[in-house]
Amino acid sequence: MKTKLLDARLPREGSLEEMQAMRKRAAAAIGEAADILKRGGLVAFPTETVYGLGGDALNPAAAAAIYAAKGRPSDNPLIVHIAQRDQLTQLTGCVSETAEKLMDAFWPGPLTMIFKKKEAVPNGTTGGLSTVAVRMPDDPVTLALIRESGLCIAGPSANLSGSPSPTSWEHVYNDLSGRIDAILQSGESRVGIESTVLDLTEEIPTVLRPGWVTPEEIGAVIGGRVEMDPALFVNRPRDVSAGRDEQPEIRLLEDCVGPAPKAPGMKYRHYAPKAEMVILQGSQEAVHREAKRLAQEQETRGKKVAMLLFSDEDLAAAAKTLFSELRRCDEEGVDFIVASAVEASDSVGFAIMNRMLKSAGYHVVTV
Repeated sequence: MKTKLLDARLPREGSLEEMQAMRKRAAAAIGEAADILKRGGLVAFPTETVYGLGGDALNPAAAAAIYAAKGRPSDNPLIVHIAQRDQLTQLTGCVSETAEKLMDAFWPGPLTMIFKKKEAVPNGTTGGLSTVAVRMPDDPVTLALIRESGLCIAGPSANLSGSPSPTSWEHVYNDLSGRIDAILQSGESRVGIESTVLDLTEEIPTVLRPGWVTPEEIGAVIGGRVEMDPALFVNRPRDVSAGRDEQPEIRLLEDCVGPAPKAPGMKYRHYAPKAEMVILQGSQEAVHREAKRLAQEQETRGKKVAMLLFSDEDLAAAAKTLFSELRRCDEEGVDFIVASAVEASDSVGFAIMNRMLKSAGYHVVTV
């Protein structure tokens, strides 16, 4: 299969003629992508979080093709993307007042909500669950694609399963060229980490995957309590304090017996670079000192080393660049990555650390 590159980049500057030409080219690209989706094909599309891999959410064959293209376990549910609220009636009959408040506050945007699904939604889209995850992305290209296709679009991240999520169309091409029908070319993702996933099927709304929309923001909108799913805390970091050999046991989610995950990223290995990765936790001075020492140690062993030293003062930059930096390390043949932890007591920091810990195989050194 040859993967088409469809230029959907929207104009930001230029002459009137140039901007009109770009809009015309983008409209044609979106129209061609919509036709592919209507025929049951797969198209990668931009969102504000990461790039997604789209197929018709109500077509079981399209859902199966998504899993096959990504090499994704079939019990890992897909998020369904919509462009207008009335599309929810195709997916669920259980939209509460709480959900309406959250849609008013955060849609379009990086919040996914889980509802009880209608029978029309294939089990292949939901990973065999009786629930469906839905969000409205905040990206003009993808909103236009959904409207043009007339479909609800199932769309996990557009990467090979387990590798860092893609924040540019080039990342998608590197992973999925030859596996999918087309890629909508657009700009880099603004947020850089996947959406917050909130389960609304229980009495108390529960965050299943942390993201840019925080529990505090959700609680302020609904005027009530929000919980974090205990599965977010099942994995304990392998904490190897500097100068010590002790390695406490890690309990991996893959080893936990239980039902299929209700949201993407809850069970399987995610975001992993090819290199070995360690996260340093401590004061900035201590982290930088240990990072330099570790880098020198690994380099004397002939390893190519990269350092990802993030700042608590700019969590937005850490979120936006984490996956792209991990992919850069892969492209450059890095063998060993030294990363600095961010403050997990902050809800956005917790979301970033959720991805970093999985990327590093929960390998943390306290310094």
